[in-house]
Amino acid sequence: MNDATSTSLSNKLPLGFRWSSVKAGIKASGKLDLALAVCDGGAAAAAMFTSNQLVAAPVIVGGRHLTATGGRVSAVIVNAGNANCATGEPGIDDCRRSCVAVAEAFGCVFDEIFPSSTGIIGVPLPVEKIVAAVPAAKAALGDRIENAEAFATAILTTDTKRKIAQASFEIDGQTVNLFGCAKGAGMIGPQLVPHATMLVYLFTDIEATSAELQSLLGPAVEESFNAISIDGDMSTNDTVLLLASGKSGVLAAEVVREFDQALKRVCDDLAHKIVDDGEGVTHVVTLDITGAESDADAKTIARTIATSPLCKTAWSSADPNWGRLLAAAGRAGVVFDPAQVLITIGGLPVFEYGVRAADFDEAATHAAMSEREYTIMIHLGPGSGRAHFTTCDLTHEYVSINADYST
Repeated sequence: MNDATSTSLSNKLPLGFRWSSVKAGIKASGKLDLALAVCDGGAAAAAMFTSNQLVAAPVIVGGRHLTATGGRVSAVIVNAGNANCATGEPGIDDCRRSCVAVAEAFGCVFDEIFPSSTGIIGVPLPVEKIVAAVPAAKAALGDRIENAEAFATAILTTDTKRKIAQASFEIDGQTVNLFGCAKGAGMIGPQLVPHATMLVYLFTDIEATSAELQSLLGPAVEESFNAISIDGDMSTNDTVLLLASGKSGVLAAEVVREFDQALKRVCDDLAHKIVDDGEGVTHVVTLDITGAESDADAKTIARTIATSPLCKTAWSSADPNWGRLLAAAGRAGVVFDPAQVLITIGGLPVFEYGVRAADFDEAATHAAMSEREYTIMIHLGPGSGRAHFTTCDLTHEYVSINADYST
């Protein structure tokens, strides 16, 4: 088994894919803003989208295309700098027009093109810039590491660094490769359903059907992207797309356990990198909730704490105010007995069985919370439910970034 977790790629990329990026002029900064990925011959696909009631045009169109083709994708086109959301039917038309331009460039039907957008909401998509840039994006396509890294760079908005992950495994002398990339630094509180902005693209050369991929993608997403939060705000454009070219010659049905583990590791790595690069983040906090009546109860408590402004601001200054943790858990709507609760921060006891821990050391706890990363453990009682959730602090920088986002 082999993995790479840096911001640069090192392992062999999945066979059958080519990537590129260009400057289409959508971002005012003039940076790369249009990414293209192509699978010659088409790929099997599975996807999960935002459950927000306000849904961006590319989410609508992408879902329709997957339904129309039975989960077949020949190319992915992603623009950054404009979300194409709350743009009405013109936004749908513009999205379809961009798909048609890509389809014409590669000689396939337009509903084999999967679109994505990220950026500001409510501004008409400058689709003419996308259409004009498609030939250059096609010409720049390649299957080398620099091409994949260029794709991963062009999808970024307020991110400060590229988010990529890889995994591979061998079976009977054949190798299966996975490559994933993501964007997201704010508006991250995903609740993806099969049907921040967070955009995630996963590429593999395993041979699988769309249904097989969907059955594996759901659990991987639930344990990773659905278990993180930066600010608790769910985007209108959240998308996770998994594509399988089949070029490795390895059947997914024969290596389900190995592929499932590799997929989950890539998703976990990308999810952690999203939080670590969150807008203004200075502390990454892992919440380990155990002893709940069910996993769902544990996750509800974790999410409530993870999105509590009082908890998050305390984390920003390493303030060991454990009462905020308990208060947030208590309002989560989950029944538990505080007299059975144990809480540790960075491994140090702060609360035991209804009162402050006898060994609570404020200075030592402050020091533990001053680290870039640490874990808060909350044991609720005798139940078997548990949750692992990754979140972060809330800082002045986050407020500054989002106070001036559209101007």
